[in-house]
Amino acid sequence: MEIAEFGGGRHPGWPARLGPLTVPAGVVELRPPRLFDAGAWSRIRIRERSHLENWEPTAPGSWEERNGVLAWPSQWSALRGLARRGQTLPFMIMVDGVLAGQVTVGNVLRGSLRSAWVGYWVDSEVNGGGVATAATAMVVDHCFRHAALHRIEATVRPENTPSVRVLTKLGFREEGLFRRYLDVAGGWRDHICFALTAEEATEGLVDRLVQAGRARHA
Repeated sequence: MEIAEFGGGRHPGWPARLGPLTVPAGVVELRPPRLFDAGAWSRIRIRERSHLENWEPTAPGSWEERNGVLAWPSQWSALRGLARRGQTLPFMIMVDGVLAGQVTVGNVLRGSLRSAWVGYWVDSEVNGGGVATAATAMVVDHCFRHAALHRIEATVRPENTPSVRVLTKLGFREEGLFRRYLDVAGGWRDHICFALTAEEATEGLVDRLVQAGRARHA
């Protein structure tokens, strides 16, 4: 558990460190964002523009401005504030101790709904190595077991076949197509909605991966 960085009030399942889990790309662990992640985060994001820009919501400013070193402190501060209020669970993905992406649980709603969405991106250098699948599995298990959530959703462009594959491997159900759902890469894009509830993952998504031979406990 990491408390010092985010301080303030605590919420179910936060702060936390998850893993390790070994996949073909290496040992995957998840930890809260840190202010000094700026350099590594920016280097990956700038280098991976062609890999990421087609899947992420359109935002003001150039890619370089939004993902430069100076952009990270405000993003880190925003994530810290949302985490303190129990509205998000943000994690950095580490592979063999090196930053390789992010996985975020956002729009956390409590009460009778207890739902959230999950989103992720990974460095293309570890694509196909099971990193996104492992990170998502660990986060979803954590949400159901420790963050008191009941339903997790994910929306993905139909063209994003690697991301669709991550979700279907983990047992997410396709619930429908959201027409012109998000402004991505300068246009309103259709997205497929996937979802999973706690009852559908009682044995744990990580255990599913281990039993299928796609991962092993480190």
